[in-house]
Amino acid sequence: MTQTGIHLHRTTTLTPEQYIAGLTDFGPGRSKLFGTSADDYLKVHQRGLSAADVTEGSGGIWERLHYDWSNPNHVVLTTTDSNVWSGASGHTYNFTRHPNGTTDIDVVVVRDGKNLKGHLLGFVLKTIGRSVLEKAFENSVKAIEVRNGEAKA
Repeated sequence: MTQTGIHLHRTTTLTPEQYIAGLTDFGPGRSKLFGTSADDYLKVHQRGLSAADVTEGSGGIWERLHYDWSNPNHVVLTTTDSNVWSGASGHTYNFTRHPNGTTDIDVVVVRDGKNLKGHLLGFVLKTIGRSVLEKAFENSVKAIEVRNGEAKA
């Protein structure tokens, strides 16, 4: 069993609060912000002021995640169930504010397969699939920037 950890980084004009608001918007159309979260997979089991229990996915892959955004500079998504990923999987977002108004977003995506399909997907992500995750992350940042009227020309 090999865990795949992929680090992604973007600098944005968004504040951490603006990005977190997009990240935790579990309403219809979520796939416009996060392409791997199709509306027909989305189910909010519970949502509080700083945590949520949500199932999401697309393309035959789903996971149930515990979202914790109680720290405005550190958001953790922990996989609690999935058809391919083990409980060691998840996402960790760290936000660094800069005096010029920009924010660095650093994400670590951990994928630990729990079955053959998960192990194969983890291998693909570690090798040729990294660019897919990078593009999806970049697209989510851009979509949330547009939503907040802060897209760069």
